[in-house]
Amino acid sequence: MGTAEFKHFGTPDEVREFPKGRLELVTIGGATVGRATFEPGWRWVTSVQPIAKTRSCEAPHFQYHVSGVLHIVMDDGSEFDCGPGDVSLLPSGHDAWVVGDEPAVVVDFQGMLDYARAH
Repeated sequence: MGTAEFKHFGTPDEVREFPKGRLELVTIGGATVGRATFEPGWRWVTSVQPIAKTRSCEAPHFQYHVSGVLHIVMDDGSEFDCGPGDVSLLPSGHDAWVVGDEPAVVVDFQGMLDYARAH
């Protein structure tokens, strides 16, 4: 029988900051979960692309959207908004930005291990 574990994003294992954003990571049960906060004016191409040095975001995401709205544009041209209560599955190859004046907060169960980290 396994051992129960719990963590809190108030005391993350790692924090990464980037222009208009912050990522808090906790590792639990052998998995890393990230909570990202994107401030109004945040856009992947201007805030994270200079760190990632890729044409578009190559991190796949499986996210629960807590608050705010993110507009997502896939490399294939499809686009949509995600807001509170939405769950999104994004393969590699996308851009995103905050819509409106409220920070967008997402909890990501995949893809944050190397997010906003220089390679």
